[in-house]
Amino acid sequence: MRLDGVWWLEDRLRQQLRTVPFEVPPGTAQIDVRLGYDNSKGAVLDLGCAGPEGFRGWSGGARSSFRIGPHTSTPGYLPGEVLPGTWQIWLGLHRIPPEGVPYSLEVTFSAKASKVSTVLNYGEQEAMDRPPARELPTVDGRRWYAGDLHAHTEHSDGSLSVRALATLAARTGLDFLAVTDHNTISHYPFLEEGSAATGVTLLPGQEVTTELGHANVWGAPNWIDFRRPASEWMKQAEKAGALFSVNHPLAGDCAWRHQLTTQPSIAELWHWSWLDRTWGEPLAWARRHPAGVIPVGGSDFHTPGGTPPGLGEPVTWVLAEECTVPALLEGIRAGRTAVSAGRTGPLLLRCGDEVVALDADGLVLARPDETRVAVGSAGSGRRTFPASQKGMYRLETWRNEVVALCA
Repeated sequence: MRLDGVWWLEDRLRQQLRTVPFEVPPGTAQIDVRLGYDNSKGAVLDLGCAGPEGFRGWSGGARSSFRIGPHTSTPGYLPGEVLPGTWQIWLGLHRIPPEGVPYSLEVTFSAKASKVSTVLNYGEQEAMDRPPARELPTVDGRRWYAGDLHAHTEHSDGSLSVRALATLAARTGLDFLAVTDHNTISHYPFLEEGSAATGVTLLPGQEVTTELGHANVWGAPNWIDFRRPASEWMKQAEKAGALFSVNHPLAGDCAWRHQLTTQPSIAELWHWSWLDRTWGEPLAWARRHPAGVIPVGGSDFHTPGGTPPGLGEPVTWVLAEECTVPALLEGIRAGRTAVSAGRTGPLLLRCGDEVVALDADGLVLARPDETRVAVGSAGSGRRTFPASQKGMYRLETWRNEVVALCA
């Protein structure tokens, strides 16, 4: 099947996500879809697919083609039986210039499925060489674990397989990592093997991605429908016992603009895009929520050596009973989090009725009421302060640059 047409700016303004239905005949074992369009003037069309039984995949603007078969599918798409009936190609009109975008769609039906895997086989990471763990205080038998709550693989717009990303996390010294590919869960089947092979606990995640903002959902077993209102994402996550976090609420054109019926309890206040940490708007955004938010951080990692920066920049620390998915999610839910620029360097941890500053000589402790005290020189690299106030504590330089914070 071939379809040619033109999308206009007025089309995008009326409805950003478009569906193109097509009929799959009986006896089809595999479908291949290819999208072609002129992107020389900045046009961007997103791509996805649904079958008669619902969602089958999403690649956004990262790919212009995909394959769905019974055993293997293009990363971002769910393998499985290709049922006859009405299917839909999803086209997101992400960027449409005023002069319009000519496009073409080609759908090929095959009676026999290819035995060649469509996994992209990006370069795997070298053997692991895990750095030694930091010596950190324990609290009531719980330990602090280092991780990154926002990273992508080849299943959306990242460049590594799940296994390679987990290997990189181990080499970085992370204990856990949330794999949060855009609008898909096709990476889920690879998490257990990646975790077992590297010793890094991989949290099942998905970054629900729209033009009005992004959100991470960690621990949900099923796909979150990004086409629905954001409040329904929250409800679906809560019903599944999962966690919902507003992502990079102030980051460029993907800043958070959704209307929510209830206040989010978790927010990615520290995103790689907080390049100038004397800029106080992320802190001001958090203070606008009367009940407060649980702060987390995420590197939004995509590819080694690219932009954003490296995995674990920043690091989110979670105080948990053990380094398992349920225990880590419970630690975040309870607000036992801290964020630092990296795995080493200054760190601030809330430990019961105290906050503990590590490797913080010469820094300033800022309390929730914005009073400040100089940390001074601890000699041993550790100082404790009373934590009598509710809210977020942070470490800053004398120039007011945030270097660590804790819930």
